[in-house]
Amino acid sequence: MFTIDAHLDLSMNAIEWNRDIRLPVADINKREEGLTDKPDRAKAVVSLPELRRGNIGLVVATQIARYVAPGNPLPGWHSAEQAWAQTQGQLAWYKAMEEAGEMTQITNLSLLNKHTALWGNGLPNERKPVGYILSLEGADSIVTVGHLERAYAYGLRALGPAHYGPGRYAQGTDAAGGLGPKGRELLKEMERLGIILDATHLCDDSFWEALDNYHGPVWASHNNCRALVNHNRQFSDEQIKELIGRGAVIGGALDAWMMVPGWVRGQSTPRAMDCNLEKMIDHMDHICQLAGNALHIGIGSDLDGAFGKEQCPYDLNTIADLQTVPDLLTKRGYSEKEIEQVMHGNWLRFLQKAWAGKD
Repeated sequence: MFTIDAHLDLSMNAIEWNRDIRLPVADINKREEGLTDKPDRAKAVVSLPELRRGNIGLVVATQIARYVAPGNPLPGWHSAEQAWAQTQGQLAWYKAMEEAGEMTQITNLSLLNKHTALWGNGLPNERKPVGYILSLEGADSIVTVGHLERAYAYGLRALGPAHYGPGRYAQGTDAAGGLGPKGRELLKEMERLGIILDATHLCDDSFWEALDNYHGPVWASHNNCRALVNHNRQFSDEQIKELIGRGAVIGGALDAWMMVPGWVRGQSTPRAMDCNLEKMIDHMDHICQLAGNALHIGIGSDLDGAFGKEQCPYDLNTIADLQTVPDLLTKRGYSEKEIEQVMHGNWLRFLQKAWAGKD
């Protein structure tokens, strides 16, 4: 079944992890054997061939570069200008993939319709470019609000104002506090340009202030439920209900610590914690119970987002295994129409509404 994944850090893997994701996953992992610089070496699950094998024809693909102020222990860049330069390198990689025929950028409704028709034509996927919608995870690299229009011009269509920790425009996971004047100015410019607000990673204070100050389209590309895993990274039921009321779609994430309670980084293993794809369905189903329908869930896997096989469901060997999700939803009593909505329909409906009249 045609599938949309609303969050993949493809350029980060290509540039910072130094992976040629045009290769089969097995080849990527073989080249990383013996490397220890990152915990997910030789444990990759994402590559362009695997996306095609899994019929995942459209992804929301990220740029990401955090600014860290003095005293901030998180990894990142020491100035907004350096962070901007990093995102421009990531953009250059996406453009190189376009030139190689591997990917194609989707920025408006006519391109979206053309691309989904291509992936639905019944022909083999091997030669089809993977479509990508460009998203920025954390706004720290936006040097000034004026830079946002430049980013829109090169294709940026979604933006999450914060990532982990304190940010220049909003506060993220494990931080606290609101947006402040700069953050509110950023949201105003996003609304003018029609850039989608990604609520993922916003701390509670920034979440509520953002939704109070932004009146355009909102989604959550990769988020799970606090009721099932009690951490500020997840959404509370109150936040989920607010997103539902705004017409948002929430992508189910496959980072194990977000899926099951009690995960200890570097110690827990997916099998020992019984972390399988069913756990993502648990989070999806919880959102459906709050909504009373299946119109607000989708896939936003975050696979290979600085973690690999060591920290994702044990029954997923590569991203192509997302094609087992329809059977899991069927077992839970979801109809064929509802399953199509989860795999692609909800994201398409959201984009069609957000981009209507913008071609």
